[in-house]
Amino acid sequence: MINNIHKVSSTFLSVACLTFSASAFGATLSDIFQVAEQMNVSAKRSQARIDDLTDETRKLFNEYKTVLKEIEGLRVYNRQLEKQIANQEREMTLLSQSIDEVTVIERQITPLMLRMIDGLEQFVELDAPFLLEERRERVERLRETMDRADVAVSEKFSQVFRAFQIENEYGRTMETYNATIDIAGIERQVDILKVGRIALVYQTPDGAETGMFNPTTRQYEPVDDSYQASVRQGIRMARQQASIEMLSLPIVGAGVAK
Repeated sequence: MINNIHKVSSTFLSVACLTFSASAFGATLSDIFQVAEQMNVSAKRSQARIDDLTDETRKLFNEYKTVLKEIEGLRVYNRQLEKQIANQEREMTLLSQSIDEVTVIERQITPLMLRMIDGLEQFVELDAPFLLEERRERVERLRETMDRADVAVSEKFSQVFRAFQIENEYGRTMETYNATIDIAGIERQVDILKVGRIALVYQTPDGAETGMFNPTTRQYEPVDDSYQASVRQGIRMARQQASIEMLSLPIVGAGVAK
């Protein structure tokens, strides 16, 4: 009986041990799975963080390469800019020298222009008295221009030079105009015919009197009627009312009868 009780007790203890061992083993597996799950979650988070860091690193690297390119571009630009600045400095030096030279030229050319205007005025007064008022006004405008500070020296010289050109052109043109002249102390309204600087003649509007300017006496003097038709034809030619043809005009030194 006692033996049976001992066997039952032993069996009960064995079963209890097995039950306890199974229970303990089950708890351990559960803990292991839980830890493994936590490790998986942690690993996924770590991998996600690694992926984020990798993307951020790649982004930073790309930005770094972009910055390097920009820096190289700036270096090239700076080198080019330095060349341009050097060229501009050279040009400024040359310009400064040119300005100094221009200033010297201006100081020299202004007295020259004044002498040219004086010479032009004298020439007009000594020349045959055609278009006298117009020519005197041109000289006066030149003097007024010389006193103006708002007109460049180059423009002043251009105007003076143009005035000389106009005077030169008078020697190659044929012109007619109405004027009041002094003939033997009497003011007369006449038609003036200028043929270059070769002849300066006049004729009254009615054609009754024809004459010429005598450069020796510096007076208008009548000529004989043989020139009447020729002078009238010359006036018509200057007015473009007749074709150009040869004319016989009174000229001092050509045996003109007065």
